[in-house]
Amino acid sequence: MVVSLVHRAAWAAVLGMSLGGAAVADTGAGAYLAGRQAIYESDYAAAERYYTRALAFDPQNQRLMESVLLARVALGEIERALPLAQEMEAEGLANQAARMVIAADLVQRGQFADLLARDPETQGVGPLVDGLMLAWAHIGQGEMTKSMEQFDTVAAQDGLREFALYHKALALASVGDFEGAEAIFGADEGRVARFSRRAALARVEILSQLDRNAAALQFLDSVFASGSDPTIEAYTARLQAGETLPFTHVRSAQDGVAEVFFTVGAALNSEAAHDYVLLYSRVATYLRPDHIDAILLSAELLEELEQHDLAVAAYRMVPPSSSDFHVAELGRADVLARMGKTDAAAEVLENLAARQPDLPSVHVALADLQRRQENYAAAVTAYDRAIELTEANSGGNWFLYYARGISHERLKHWDKAEADFRKALELNPDQPQVLNYLGYSLVERREKLDEALEMIQRAVAAQPDSGYIVDSLGWVLFRLGRYDEAVGHMERAVELMPVDPVVNDHLGDVYWAVGRLREAETQWKRALSFIDPEDTDGEADPDRIRRKLEVGLDAVLAEEGAEPLKVANGN
Repeated sequence: MVVSLVHRAAWAAVLGMSLGGAAVADTGAGAYLAGRQAIYESDYAAAERYYTRALAFDPQNQRLMESVLLARVALGEIERALPLAQEMEAEGLANQAARMVIAADLVQRGQFADLLARDPETQGVGPLVDGLMLAWAHIGQGEMTKSMEQFDTVAAQDGLREFALYHKALALASVGDFEGAEAIFGADEGRVARFSRRAALARVEILSQLDRNAAALQFLDSVFASGSDPTIEAYTARLQAGETLPFTHVRSAQDGVAEVFFTVGAALNSEAAHDYVLLYSRVATYLRPDHIDAILLSAELLEELEQHDLAVAAYRMVPPSSSDFHVAELGRADVLARMGKTDAAAEVLENLAARQPDLPSVHVALADLQRRQENYAAAVTAYDRAIELTEANSGGNWFLYYARGISHERLKHWDKAEADFRKALELNPDQPQVLNYLGYSLVERREKLDEALEMIQRAVAAQPDSGYIVDSLGWVLFRLGRYDEAVGHMERAVELMPVDPVVNDHLGDVYWAVGRLREAETQWKRALSFIDPEDTDGEADPDRIRRKLEVGLDAVLAEEGAEPLKVANGN
């Protein structure tokens, strides 16, 4: 359609864009296609830019309006989304995200009467959000009785009882009725208080306000496992010191509505699309910028959507003063590592380790990063510290010993590596990864082959579809001279991992040992084709494989001074 420049300028004001030369040019179709590709990739910044340009050329296109709006909310730009949402509503365009933005704006400006006047049928977000939001709006109007009645109305609906009671308890606490709030949280053996982590901590604050620190400590101990969670540790320390904890979870009706959007978003997170849940977490953060759980939810969603720059920006929103700062920094380091910015990730973790030196998770994350970067000596140091800070014989610690064992093995500290692997098995006797790694290492060292075989057989029984483990079983049989038995396992390993150079190389050796020479040469050639030339630490040696193709495996073993191929029992 043809749109006048005056009309375009009016829409430019709504869209918050400048009509420069590129926008005035007739590029609407191209901008739309670019925007569609960007939204397919969850690239919200690019999608917003392209769709905004396309909408300037077709300002009555409902789909383009929705696309611009969704991109802006996903970016957390609620204020920029508002004019468009208002225009869409004025034109009678039904859109849930637009209604969320308009409702959030009314709450942010304290216009609770206007929020209450909105028609849920034509202007509502959804039954649960609307029901809880209206209850909080009544509190914003000073209408406590109506608020309680509204919470009870929501609670009477199927499947919504715990949501409503949780918010009702928060509402009572927000106006100082801690007895009423605890009556809800304490009922049915604390069922509502176990609704979520935030619910549990809210009850702890309420109990403290009622001078019941001992009960708060007992409840904390019953809900949260012992460990290194700085938030729980801080609550515990303050309660043990006799401090009366302030009630911080909801301080106003606006906080309450923010909690509505977060609560619903968190509930949807396990079943709805990430980009949809992101709308809720972004609105929650807009209404309450210090809602750390909402910030972290947004960051995690963006990470899942592979919007790494936006995820990093979200994690950085958590201030150092927050007890969850370490969670944000661990998340930020993980995203930076995924982006290939390993030096930056290491710097984040090192700074965090200096800031919170007694937090095991920080040292584990740093150790894992160093190990992935093949900086094994630094990894060992970090794992040492993590192990020092954790309960010595906890079953969950098997991975720390396993990972440190890998680092020692790569540093050629075999005695230390074997000790760590065996400690990991002591803590988790049937762990297939450890069984396989230790068993395979023993095979390569030609040590304790019978024990290695038994370990690898147990590993295969636990994970029969793991190519690495099936390869280990075939390889230990090869080392034992049981060549015919090795063939089937090695062929299965190649089926499971068809482009792995090591597995193909091993199958070539097994074929050679049973006299299938041409097939052996084919597998060695395949192995060569799969080797990454930049992988200098890989197990598959391209020079050795080429030599096998030239003179055969028997000659290579002779050149290396190794024992010749020998069938078990001398047959």
